[in-house]
Amino acid sequence: MNGLPARQIDIETPAKLNLGLEIIGRREDGFHEIATILVGIDIYDTLRLTSADTISIACDEPALTGIDNLAMRALAALRDDTGFRGGARIELTKRIPAAAGLGGGSSDAAAALLAGRELWQLDVADDALRSLAARLGSDVPFFLDGGCAVARGRGEVLTPVPLPGAVWFVVVVPALAIPNKTATLYAHVRQEDFSDGARIGVQETRLAVGLALGPELLGNAFSRPLYDVAPALTGLPDVMRDAGAAAVALSGAGPAHYAPFASITDAESTASRLRGRLEDRAQVFVAWPAPPRRARSGPL
Repeated sequence: MNGLPARQIDIETPAKLNLGLEIIGRREDGFHEIATILVGIDIYDTLRLTSADTISIACDEPALTGIDNLAMRALAALRDDTGFRGGARIELTKRIPAAAGLGGGSSDAAAALLAGRELWQLDVADDALRSLAARLGSDVPFFLDGGCAVARGRGEVLTPVPLPGAVWFVVVVPALAIPNKTATLYAHVRQEDFSDGARIGVQETRLAVGLALGPELLGNAFSRPLYDVAPALTGLPDVMRDAGAAAVALSGAGPAHYAPFASITDAESTASRLRGRLEDRAQVFVAWPAPPRRARSGPL
């Protein structure tokens, strides 16, 4: 194993929510210009990295163990970029629902980069790691630090903002898979779904001065395309409101929806009602904002 003693790194990988998302327009490079606010939440996958001769992955969800797994691709890219001659075994324990708009794959990839740098004792600067993360996916750079940030460009241009205070989220993840989801929804975006980013700017200002989230600012440009592609989801916001949610929003390209609450008691009560009503048609979580990675105590 390249002369290094066997080592092991454990790291938690948080999910995220989009506190509003605007699509501003299509860029010349084929990507879309967006504005969104990302916040990490305390729904975590766990990634364990152990030194080995080659790169391999094991996961409690076998469907995620292929060569396209983003954490495995991240580790391979880090090795290729640095010329490191060794490997690692990834053991991934999933709790974040896959392909739900919660960023699980991107978070796992960022964790693999951080853990790989530490495991292999690489002299890779943070800026270089961010550049590598951006090549892997638009959300991956956010998860290197986590916390809360405004994301612009295609999502990789980040401006940190304070975590929203005194808020809990009820997160509902329908048992629904949409093949090639993000590309499919972008293909259904119409001119009426574009906006100028001003709504995200107002929410950013609220967070910067310590105000509570503005629920009227949580709109997501993917909502209409999602309900066109998956009409079965159209009634979910009303189900959540009937269970006690005052405001309901979509995270990412969905299908996860969430509702903010000022009281954990109200959040737990609403979540309990939703579990009873939705049964096996959705997973329901109660989560709160996760602190930035560098604000947590202890190692990775």
